[in-house]
Amino acid sequence: MCVMSIIEEYKRQFAWRPWGEIFAALPDIRNQIVVDLGCAVGDQSAELIRRGAFVIGLDANEEMLAEARRANPTNAEFRTTNLLQPLTLKRPVDGIWCSFAAAFFVDLSATLGSWLRCLRPGGWIALTEIDDLFGHKPVSARTRELLDAYAADGLAARRYDFHMGSKLRGAMEGAGLSVRDELRLSDRELAFDGPAEPAVLEAWRLRLDRMKLLHDFCGREYEGVRDDFLSCLGRPDHQARARVVFCLGFLE
Repeated sequence: MCVMSIIEEYKRQFAWRPWGEIFAALPDIRNQIVVDLGCAVGDQSAELIRRGAFVIGLDANEEMLAEARRANPTNAEFRTTNLLQPLTLKRPVDGIWCSFAAAFFVDLSATLGSWLRCLRPGGWIALTEIDDLFGHKPVSARTRELLDAYAADGLAARRYDFHMGSKLRGAMEGAGLSVRDELRLSDRELAFDGPAEPAVLEAWRLRLDRMKLLHDFCGREYEGVRDDFLSCLGRPDHQARARVVFCLGFLE
């Protein structure tokens, strides 16, 4: 079996996300300075640039930043940044874009407070996050028990909030932002009904096998949990309660 790099995986996943609906919900960003927090390979940065923004892409992964820079965009700069540290910028910006990273900030309202200090008056923050990543059925009772317990452990340990998507609006409003738009969306990989496409099943297998903490948590039961979950995704009667959530808030 061909081994796919993490960069290739990220690029493939871009086509599965509901970006058309999400980017359409943004304000007019022509001539704006926009920070892409957790920019990864820069595919979303490229879309922000196409819409007229100058983008400051921030990420901790040098390999992914190198891929983002390889496109040599004229209206962007990419910097190595520890996203878990308070955000500091040399100048105020018009907008902050952050996709599929908010779940790492379990105290999101407090994190947003540091981000707000980097915004110009009237600036905006756009967050996209999955709600209930493992929210797929039918799976066995034991698989559900272990996945739910793993998600609860991640939150208790302050590593990751698997239900952050449903908390975006509350966190934004708690930080003082005025929420203008909230979307709950399906997704070809993360939030769909019916059987998964073969490439989607492969992507899920790669994702699960990268999750070392899930391996450790499930112990000897890991392979059974993984295979049961993948079998669920491939079934005609598969249903997802998971959703991709987008929230747009303004500093007023």
